[in-house]
Amino acid sequence: MAKGKQQATWEFFGELLRERREAARISRDDLGARVFVSGTYIGLFEQGVRKPQLDVAKRIDEVLQTGGIFERTCLKLINASPYASYFHEVAELEAVATKICEFAPTVVPGLLQTPEYARVLTIASNPFASEEYVEEKVCSRVERQAILKDATRPEYWVVLHENVLLTPVGGPQVMARQLDHIAALIRERRVLVAVLPIAVGAHAFMTGTLKLMDFKDQPPTAYTETEFSGTLLDDPAVVKQAQRAYDLLRVATLSPEASLARIESAAEELRRCASTT
Repeated sequence: MAKGKQQATWEFFGELLRERREAARISRDDLGARVFVSGTYIGLFEQGVRKPQLDVAKRIDEVLQTGGIFERTCLKLINASPYASYFHEVAELEAVATKICEFAPTVVPGLLQTPEYARVLTIASNPFASEEYVEEKVCSRVERQAILKDATRPEYWVVLHENVLLTPVGGPQVMARQLDHIAALIRERRVLVAVLPIAVGAHAFMTGTLKLMDFKDQPPTAYTETEFSGTLLDDPAVVKQAQRAYDLLRVATLSPEASLARIESAAEELRRCASTT
């Protein structure tokens, strides 16, 4: 219900944008050029398919002389999202992607996290947070995972650095169950996971997480994230560079079969560790 309401509101944003743009007798291409995006993206904003970044909304206000209405509406919708301001659009794009490729160098990606694993990470990052805050963050993360259960789910590829398997988030038992969950998703063919061994050393993407998304009727995007910020990239040349980096990561990984075996062996090692403590 909440998601549908949010979508409808973004559609209102798009309708208002189209009305104000046409009233000003400015084409999509012309407006796009003035706010530093393509005319195609203006069309996607107007359809409610893509959500503009706040700085783009501000520039639209300046060009169309709307007194800040698009900035205020954008801020309202961003603040209504359960996600960090830099991630809210990414979460919505995941839901319409036809293919998602991720590289996770330190922790399990959100789409694969168990609730208890997600809870431990949330508290570790917010040690003074209220229980309500923690539950909201965990629930929103679990809700995102519904896309992997849908009949039209995207192809989902994940490169996991071996460090992810060896870091006992929440202790051996919690981590073992997390790895069991990943193994189950692999066996159900909901995700293809490849492990990047520690022995590889330096690799193609050393600066944080990487997510690539393909769509049926939109250009592909790349998303990079560090501890406190994230950046959604849609410049074709930059996305192409990110895709090349991901390809280089994949050729350095274990095979899918060997990766599954490594995940299961790491889970078993954790269970043995838990039984001796």
